[in-house]
Amino acid sequence: MCRLAAITSKDYFSPTENITALETMKEGHDGSGMGLILKGLGGEFEELKDYPILSGICSKNGMHTLDEYLNKLGFKLKYAWTPRIKPVKGISHRDYYFARAYDYPDVYKDRSMEEKEDLLLKTRLTLRKFGENDESIIVFSFYPDVLTLKEVGDPLELCEFFGLEKSTLKAKIIFAQGRQNTNYAINLYACHPFFIQGFGAMVNGENTAFVPIREFLMSRNFPGYIGYNSDSEVFCHILHYTCKRLGYPLTYYKDVITPLKQKEIDARPDSEAARLMKISLRPLCIDGPNCVIAFTPDGTCIMVQDAKKLRPGVVGGIKGKYGFMSEECGLDSIIPERDKAQDVFPMKYDMVIVKPDAQEVMVWNQLHG
Repeated sequence: MCRLAAITSKDYFSPTENITALETMKEGHDGSGMGLILKGLGGEFEELKDYPILSGICSKNGMHTLDEYLNKLGFKLKYAWTPRIKPVKGISHRDYYFARAYDYPDVYKDRSMEEKEDLLLKTRLTLRKFGENDESIIVFSFYPDVLTLKEVGDPLELCEFFGLEKSTLKAKIIFAQGRQNTNYAINLYACHPFFIQGFGAMVNGENTAFVPIREFLMSRNFPGYIGYNSDSEVFCHILHYTCKRLGYPLTYYKDVITPLKQKEIDARPDSEAARLMKISLRPLCIDGPNCVIAFTPDGTCIMVQDAKKLRPGVVGGIKGKYGFMSEECGLDSIIPERDKAQDVFPMKYDMVIVKPDAQEVMVWNQLHG
């Protein structure tokens, strides 16, 4: 099992808090990778929220190719961040780790956000393809106000490697995963969290329905539904497909991945909608066990479980700061002053929701619709 540590807050905080939480849950990850996604950026990125940030890793030749391609498209570099690397035994140092904020090409300045999102997605996918054979270019996200950092190694050691304890890098929403390699080779594209057009997700569990879900998504003729180095990446894409492509409310994500029995659907006030979703989107039904933590473009964070409920998950905190963790000890490490009696352990019908600025925890129950 992997371990997940997500925090949402009204104030900026450091990713070291997430990494501390992962360290308390260390028995659940094996050092085969750590991924971080920061959303709602502070520090040097606070004044750059309207500019897309390209996050990734390059070799020297890859960086030349990347610069040449982005210049050709008309992207203008606004700011470049690189971690201050401290060599750590056992962690391979790659040439360039970066997060770069760009201004859009002039021809896109006055276009809609949807057109800009399509440009950013296609650009990221092209860069990814450039580096697929030799890992000269590895890109994780290209989107405004989002920064992604991933590498193979133990989370605490990677924190030291990237110099995060002394870094000014902060955000209001941070997702972190300590990976336990189970089904796939160690590949950074298999490391959670996953991201696409404002949606991010990380998962603890096994998705035994991976193949039919992957085939359905790839048949949607959307360029971003590719890759799948991990069977968990589809959870992020299903969320994107449900909310962005189909335009459904966030709570319907639960109905898509874990549809109710017909008798349960009949008791819902929106029973006809739930019934039609179950029929038309049946290939997206998951078969866990899985615990999913995700965020949407507006910064709403959620946790859901599948029907088997064999993966741990807990949400708790105080007004202004809540954690979504694999285990209670993760919460204890970052918000020890909370009222533990208010912790939420979502069961198979629940979706736990915390909206931006982290003022309260809400639980939506699938049976009630």
